Amino acid sequence: MAAGHESSGRVRLRRWLNQSLRVEMSDGRTLVGSFLCTDRDQNIILGSCSEYLQPDSSGSTVEPRILGLAMVPGQHIIS
Repeated sequence: MAAGHESSGRVRLRRWLNQSLRVEMSDGRTLVGSFLCTDRDQNIILGSCSEYLQPDSSGSTVEPRILGLAMVPGQHIIS
């Protein structure tokens, strides 16, 4: 693909590079980290990533868990 003729999807991904991204997963976890890259299978890599769990039934929250570099499978991403 020639320079200057990138698809709108690629342009959007380039704008997200190194930006803080919040990812909600199918199992209820939320990951927050810097968007580093993606692949053709829609997996994403987050740097400086932290994991947040849903509050338990008593309403108490759990401290976030620091993951560092994390690969998030595309099939588990809700938003």
